[in-house]
Amino acid sequence: MQRLFPLFPVLLTLAYCAQPPEASGPIYPDRTIELEPTEAAELARKIRSESNIQVEDGLQLDLWASDTLVTDPIAISVAPDGRIFYTSATRQENSEFDIRGHRDWMTASIAFETVEDRREFLRKTFSADSDQSKRHLKDLNEDGKLDWRDLTVEKEQVWFVEDRSGDEVADHARMYIEDFGDEVTDVANGVEYVAGEVYISVGPDLWRTKDTDNDGIADEKESISHGWIVHVGFGGHGMSGVTVGPQGRIWWGAGDVGMNVIDKDGKEWKYPNEGTVVRCDPDGSNFEVFAMGVRNTHEFVFDDYGNLISVDNDGDHSGESERLVYLIDGSDSGWRINWQFGKYTDPDNNGYKVWMDERMYEPRWDGQAAYFLPPIQNYVNGPTGMVYNPGTALGPEYYQHFFVAEFRGNPANSPLHAFTLDPDGAGFKLGTTKEVVSGLLPTGVDFGADGALYFSDWVNGWGVKEEGRIWKLDVPGGADDPIRREVKRLLQANPEGWDRDSLAVLLAHQDQRVRRKAQFELVKRGDEGYETLLSVARNDTSQFARIHAIWGIGQQARADGGRAEALTAFLQDADAEIVAQAARMIGDVRHDGAGAELVALLDRAEPRVVFMATEALGRTEHADAVDPIVAMLERNDDRD
Repeated sequence: MQRLFPLFPVLLTLAYCAQPPEASGPIYPDRTIELEPTEAAELARKIRSESNIQVEDGLQLDLWASDTLVTDPIAISVAPDGRIFYTSATRQENSEFDIRGHRDWMTASIAFETVEDRREFLRKTFSADSDQSKRHLKDLNEDGKLDWRDLTVEKEQVWFVEDRSGDEVADHARMYIEDFGDEVTDVANGVEYVAGEVYISVGPDLWRTKDTDNDGIADEKESISHGWIVHVGFGGHGMSGVTVGPQGRIWWGAGDVGMNVIDKDGKEWKYPNEGTVVRCDPDGSNFEVFAMGVRNTHEFVFDDYGNLISVDNDGDHSGESERLVYLIDGSDSGWRINWQFGKYTDPDNNGYKVWMDERMYEPRWDGQAAYFLPPIQNYVNGPTGMVYNPGTALGPEYYQHFFVAEFRGNPANSPLHAFTLDPDGAGFKLGTTKEVVSGLLPTGVDFGADGALYFSDWVNGWGVKEEGRIWKLDVPGGADDPIRREVKRLLQANPEGWDRDSLAVLLAHQDQRVRRKAQFELVKRGDEGYETLLSVARNDTSQFARIHAIWGIGQQARADGGRAEALTAFLQDADAEIVAQAARMIGDVRHDGAGAELVALLDRAEPRVVFMATEALGRTEHADAVDPIVAMLERNDDRD
């Protein structure tokens, strides 16, 4: 796949070779693209100067990687060493379908309950030289006939891009993996680099991959969750948002094309007609659905206190808008794929549209049904990439800010937004919001270890086009800020050599990523780490340090339930946030020894404490809590 600009001299190495026979796992071709640093920089400057882009005052935008290195990027993940992994859309054009182009499939598709139902439909629909095959397929496998096997040729790709010269412009790209080409394979919408492994969400699986010999090419892969993308639905509604959560689990989601998953313990999780947000341990164990009834959150983030925030896509009905949401454990946001179509294709059925006529897309209003979770408010359009400032990125003006990309197929109306949230009872309300970049078509968004904000650019339109870019947004001179230089050094360091006292200090660091790194390292150290975590939770003067210590205890308690008992004492803490976090962790690990203490919290004045205690009582199934919860709801009287 050559990506050349003839007007610019480029040194391009595109070598195809197999890995050595002794390499474990799958074998992928070696595809590398290299630019001369001076030419890469010249090309980046030229593209930047010719781009009609508006940037918020006090920010600076530079092109970091040009089209020569990047094509059709969807999701990105910045590794601590500065490499940016991105998914490149390949199957979208010929091998993955949008129901809007196949309206005659709607009735059949809405009946699917499993991925195998969709597989059977595709094989039957695209039998050899059928009318549908002739209309919609290309002979990609060149066997002289058109059938479903032509859907198994194109593979999804993940590349990484890097700046090897150190001049702040990328000059090298390598294909990390080319795989995932079953007839039911979706587009790769999510990627996350985690401690030497790369998680890739590409329905029907979440894949865990690794480069074991450090040659830049994946040589191990494992599906840790299967059963995603039940329906043929809207394009871009597949698996996405892969990230690491505050307690070390892998989180991701999928849109309303649905899931029907059998987890590693044999339990079925059947949500075929709605979007979900899920989590599991890094090996796929302890799987659970966290939130359901979303349409297509695409990406979500955690703030400094572990709250999950996202912007969910609207239902494409006239008069509605996307929804800024605070998703909570067990929540149902109310969307079902049949609100989109289904009975509305039946001319003999009524025209009542549940989602619109019952105003389910609006924030809470008097008389609204209470069985689903309403949004914080309606906000932006076509949200894709999303990230939260970890505490030191960009500059102080952007601390505690969320960033979300608005994708509408046209750079003229697809800005990158920055916003804040303010507490509002047990939930949140929108604080400030502004556009920070406009004139591009952003998709994935992530912060680098250097504190800059990187985002991929689809360039224009909706379809694949063999074009794409990665931009770098920063405050002028921000990379020289001492706190950012320290964070970069800490994120790139190996924590195995840090002593317990150093790790305890880092639990209070200004940057969320550093705090989390120290937390995870202490969790790995077993008994020794537990003692440190417990001491910090009890004695430290930093609220952040205490919260991360409580989260770390919760992580260890998932493997050793006896360690959850120590969390009960924090339900009496003087800091209401510590009480709320302890209650959350007790519920998270389903510790059943704190029922009475949790019930007592239902009388607290702080709505967040009451909420977290109620959630914990639900997860621990404490039967004696039913009447006190009902009494609490009566006292609340729908005020919160």
